[in-house]
Amino acid sequence: MGQLGIKLIAENRKARFDYTIDDSIECGVVLQGTEVKSVKEGKISFPDSFAEIVKDEVWLKNFHISEYVYSSIFNHNPDRPKKLLLHREQIKRLQRKVEEKGYTLIPLSFYLKDGRLKVSLGICKGKKQFDKRNTIKDRDNQRDIQREFRKGLKG
Repeated sequence: MGQLGIKLIAENRKARFDYTIDDSIECGVVLQGTEVKSVKEGKISFPDSFAEIVKDEVWLKNFHISEYVYSSIFNHNPDRPKKLLLHREQIKRLQRKVEEKGYTLIPLSFYLKDGRLKVSLGICKGKKQFDKRNTIKDRDNQRDIQREFRKGLKG
């Protein structure tokens, strides 16, 4: 059987603006029947999504998978919490960071890896308003530098 590779489904660009990302970890997601087909069609939404550790298990909350349109009455609940698959040591390490240092677990991207749904879970800290302004300023400065560089190339 050949390598299927990675197919990006969705990326959380807002997370990179609202949070400073210290680290990220790859997790599997436990899905039910029709959820798989909806995810493969990209029918997901996660604007305010986050992960929470409950009884040594990691759960993804506010992650919406739209109902599969070609299904019968046996469709899934779009807003149910999804369990994330991690090793016990990884969960303990995440728990320590969340409890001690005030970090939040935010999904950064969802992708299919060898046909299985994976989530890149960011270990993030919320940015203050002035941090966000600095991010905008840095991005604008970088854009201006690129513009000047291109002008120099064109002559």
